[in-house]
Amino acid sequence: MPTKVLSKFTTSFIALLLTFLCRPLPGISLSVASDTCTSNSKMRIRVSKIIPAQPQHWVGDGFHVFPVFGQYAFQQNHGLSPFLMFDYASPKKFPVNKRRQPLGVGQHPHRGFETVTIAFQGEVEHADSTGNNDVIKSGDVQWMTAGRGIIHEEYHSKEFSKTGGMFEMCQLWVNLPKKHKMTKPRYQPILADSIPAVKIPTENKEEETEDATSSAGTVRVISGSFNGVKGPAKTFSPVELWDVLLPTKDLIVELPFPESYNCVVFVRKGEINVYGNDESESPDMVGSQAVAIMKGEAGGNVLRLSAKQKNTSLLIMGGEPIDEPIAARGPFVMNTSDEIRQAMIDFQSGRFGR
Repeated sequence: MPTKVLSKFTTSFIALLLTFLCRPLPGISLSVASDTCTSNSKMRIRVSKIIPAQPQHWVGDGFHVFPVFGQYAFQQNHGLSPFLMFDYASPKKFPVNKRRQPLGVGQHPHRGFETVTIAFQGEVEHADSTGNNDVIKSGDVQWMTAGRGIIHEEYHSKEFSKTGGMFEMCQLWVNLPKKHKMTKPRYQPILADSIPAVKIPTENKEEETEDATSSAGTVRVISGSFNGVKGPAKTFSPVELWDVLLPTKDLIVELPFPESYNCVVFVRKGEINVYGNDESESPDMVGSQAVAIMKGEAGGNVLRLSAKQKNTSLLIMGGEPIDEPIAARGPFVMNTSDEIRQAMIDFQSGRFGR
């Protein structure tokens, strides 16, 4: 990257750096459990810890986010891998932007991981040093592989800036295995209509109709697979990412999950109860903007939960843990401190985005 271009985003990079310093298995399916009995042969994934909703802060001037993972972001051995970081911007109404500059985050670099941006309401515009320029609209997903190095910017789209309105989005950082950290940058624009929406089956098939509100809910499969339906995202290690809607209050659903995968449940809207194996114990309640990190028992691969409010929305994510050291500093995530220093040198020398 030429020096003239680098100077445009040196300030943004420093600001971002300071901010960060302070497989799918086939046949995965969901089913609704009976309200009166449950098979004892199904061992359930239990709650290991619940991270409550964290204090919000601004990323740039366009994203008012909950840092969902809190102190556990970028940490090993807490059941989050392959995920590193998770920012969620809850619904917020923005007025018409009469400034010339759109709200958001200016140009900044990344290396060693992937960013996954989901737009729920409003629009996010993206541009990067490899020539990609796109608008992420409601329901769309952007899966960007930083790999060996990319420079990008994210901001409210020009159209959204003109009209204003409700804005809701999230961004997840997904780690890359060591052997893929220096891979060529890749950009996956995943449009809403390319993400399969799969109904959660009920036990009584006669009750199922085309109306999702009469079923147990729906799962948008962004990555991984559910009930034999694969999501469109291409990943470097097994990753499950489901956008789940539970329209019916107090209806218990069971979600089989691979035993060897970490499993994380984020409550985007509403509240849920998560049930363990001991029927005599009260379920764990997880509220809005909180996250439950799950832990499987030996042979346990079923997540059992129910919505405490109508139209509860969840993000359920997981994957095969990446059992490698994590060295994270600002927008770089590598395996060693030496690799972090090299990333800084390469960025300052204009070697990113090639």
